[in-house]
Amino acid sequence: MRFEREVEQEYRPVMLAALQRKVDALAKEAGSSVPACPQCGQPMGHHDTRSVSWLARWGRLQVLAPRYRCVPCQKQCRPLLDLLGVEPGRICGSLARLLALLAVVGPYELAVRLAYLLLGVRVSAMGVWRVAQRLGQAAANYSEALSQYHADSRSQGAPVEHAPPVVVVGVDGCFLGMQVRTTRRRRVGEEPLPPLPPVEEGQFRDVKTGVILLPQERVETSPGRRSVVRRFLVTCLGDADDIFRRMYAQLRELGWVGSATMVVIVGDGAEWIWNRATMFVRRCEILDFWHALEHAWGFARLRYGVGSAQADGWVHQIAEDLRAGKVEDVIARLKRLRPKTAELRESLQALISYYSENATRMRYDEYLRLGYGIGSGAVESAHKQVVHARLRQAGMRWSEAGARRLLALRLLLLNDNWALLDRMRMVSLA
Repeated sequence: MRFEREVEQEYRPVMLAALQRKVDALAKEAGSSVPACPQCGQPMGHHDTRSVSWLARWGRLQVLAPRYRCVPCQKQCRPLLDLLGVEPGRICGSLARLLALLAVVGPYELAVRLAYLLLGVRVSAMGVWRVAQRLGQAAANYSEALSQYHADSRSQGAPVEHAPPVVVVGVDGCFLGMQVRTTRRRRVGEEPLPPLPPVEEGQFRDVKTGVILLPQERVETSPGRRSVVRRFLVTCLGDADDIFRRMYAQLRELGWVGSATMVVIVGDGAEWIWNRATMFVRRCEILDFWHALEHAWGFARLRYGVGSAQADGWVHQIAEDLRAGKVEDVIARLKRLRPKTAELRESLQALISYYSENATRMRYDEYLRLGYGIGSGAVESAHKQVVHARLRQAGMRWSEAGARRLLALRLLLLNDNWALLDRMRMVSLA
């Protein structure tokens, strides 16, 4: 261990010097060309040349960067910095992407400590926040552009010659606490930051998450318990139409939605899911089995009492009948009940209505025989990994832009597509 650390410290300056030589060589090569004005197209005039520095993985780099200006258009640029993809005084390159990875996993303050322990780099929490925002905006722009591209009927998706016969889609929503301040808090002298205003009712946004998987890629890890070998996640801080557009874009990007593909939509009974599932012509709608039982539990606890053996037995029988595809028998049996109180009658009527409205989505025996699955555990797990594990920790509240950017980065990580970030240019926040 000591030897490894000694070698790392010994060769860090050597690697920084080698990187500096590459930057100097690129600067020399790029210095012979004069840029054209992006507005009028005329050659721009040289304005000045200043020394510019930025922080990289092994230390601070420095280069003389000429600045050019178009006087009529009042445009200016530094071609060398644009070519390198850096901003003066900022964190750039692979270090920025490593810091963004740490910020995706944990809070910014924790990312600072991890950066020092893992990379030997000292940065501030604001520095980590900035690179996460810049790269997150680039990832969010890519995701939005991909959704818009596949929404165009003239666009070409991945080849569908080998599209799967069945693909399972799960979708659900959860709430995220949002910031209510209109201006950023600022420290005055040595005084502590003023407290954040309280989150009032309604200061939440709905985060919708979708999961896409193939039914044959479910494996039984233990009796009655299944795990997913591979899945693809989508998410958005927006409306229901947006999440379905993104799921459709992901399906086309994967080549998983051919003319003969059956799209199985698993949901918890929310109307916004079924209303938009019609975008898939060949589809099978499934009401999540456990949500169906939750409604039965509500009536059973009210009728027999919380924790009673009678309630357990009654719901167990309902579960057995539903799993066997006897939803019509269950509804008929419920209709024969004669509750004595108004509260029980209201609860029973709600349960009967819920089962009657979703009866065509409760043929669980057929779904199990076809291997579709009957639960929404995959999307519930996706919620916890995409949103809860990072964005819903104690006391966290988010701006809309910050939440969108971090969600976009977490999708790249969880979809095993982080390397895509290397092909994206960092977006300036100025």
